[in-house]
Amino acid sequence: MPDVSKLLRNSLKDYVMIVLGLSFYSFGYAAFVLPEKIVTGGVVGLASLCLFAFDWNVAVTNYAINAVLLAMAFRSVGRQFVIRTIIGATIVSLTLGIFKPLFSAPIVAQQPFMNVIIGALMCGIGIGTAFSHNGSSAGTDIIAAMVSKHSNVSFGRIMLYCDVVIISSSYLLFHSVEKIVYGIVFLLILSFVSDYVINNNRQAVQFLIISKKWEDIANAINNISHRGCTLIHGTGWYTKRDVKILLVMCRRYESVMVFRIIKAVDKQAFIAQTNVKGVYGQGFDEVKVSLQKFKPTQTDEINRVLGGSGDTNVAGENDNSHIRT
Repeated sequence: MPDVSKLLRNSLKDYVMIVLGLSFYSFGYAAFVLPEKIVTGGVVGLASLCLFAFDWNVAVTNYAINAVLLAMAFRSVGRQFVIRTIIGATIVSLTLGIFKPLFSAPIVAQQPFMNVIIGALMCGIGIGTAFSHNGSSAGTDIIAAMVSKHSNVSFGRIMLYCDVVIISSSYLLFHSVEKIVYGIVFLLILSFVSDYVINNNRQAVQFLIISKKWEDIANAINNISHRGCTLIHGTGWYTKRDVKILLVMCRRYESVMVFRIIKAVDKQAFIAQTNVKGVYGQGFDEVKVSLQKFKPTQTDEINRVLGGSGDTNVAGENDNSHIRT
């Protein structure tokens, strides 16, 4: 039986981090990007176009566009995607509505490029934080989810097309290539920073340790750093002798402690360390994506392998969340 209290704590932590991440995104966008009248990608960029063209409230417009897109795509996407989209759109719209009136002029005066860079960094950190905790910022990923379900065009390519079209549309308002360039720079920095935050959050370290004192090292790692060890039996090809190899997975910030333990037990130990982008399972991250529906041929193959006793309906939902808004 799963620990209900632990599940609730983890869910609460996720929601708190999603709110903080999307709030940080909205602050960066409202304080640094909107005052410079820079149009970015996604539904927020589309809402910004409406603000500059018709003086519509950017928060209300953002929520309305998301609601319309979600109504159109309701049958094409899964329930989990709909829930995340509603939560993300609500948080972004509320926080944009709060921060927008507070910043009528750019924080860094007469430095549009600097404001775009700072805004993109803050937005990337915010989106990456929310996405790392299974959140969604809503936006044109609804269109991408709907189109990719019925075509062979990749999800990322659809997002790119939507973003480029929205950013390029700002030329009709401002007749400025410079603002288009700023919008593209914002998009590139946001994508890079958010990807970095997501990958850094999941990054772990793998150790392969060969030592005659392997048992002492394994016990010390278990008792001091509270990480598990896997014993692998190998053969040293040069000596033709059997060797014991320890496989250890830990968080990146725990790697220094593991090194200290190894060196304290056996200074002559052979150590190979590699970075891994993600470790999932007991003691590490939980896989938070739903499998997409299998094709009929794949379902038949799984039934054949499992002898017809397996549950192949493993993907009632599409998990097509994306980092851009």
